[in-house]
Amino acid sequence: MSGPARFRLRVYYEDTDAAGIVYYANYLKFIERARTEALLELGFSQTDIRDRLGLVFAVREVAVSYLAPARLEDQLLVKTTVSAPPRGARIAMTQDIWRDETLLVHATVVLACLGREGRPARIPPDLLMALTTLAVV
Repeated sequence: MSGPARFRLRVYYEDTDAAGIVYYANYLKFIERARTEALLELGFSQTDIRDRLGLVFAVREVAVSYLAPARLEDQLLVKTTVSAPPRGARIAMTQDIWRDETLLVHATVVLACLGREGRPARIPPDLLMALTTLAVV
């Protein structure tokens, strides 16, 4: 894989408010799922990273711009890219949620890689190399 990871999803009733519009906090769930799927496509599962390497990723920062609403039964596409070269224990990503040609949500997420003690830990070289394939050149 090279370039953005792509994750498709459909909006279900449980994702919406009484007006049939996606509840704002659910977009965070959508981008979380997309990051998990991106790792899986790269050959890394979060449970394997945790169990084998003793590492987890935690969200350190997130900024979300809500540009247009998604509605019940919409089919969405989440594009995940690495927005800056990963360094040390930190990786920055951009995640955009699209409905067809309309950008609905733009999120920037900074993740911290943490060891068993909950302290920052360097991202392993093989995982780091895989993540850099998600960078937009």
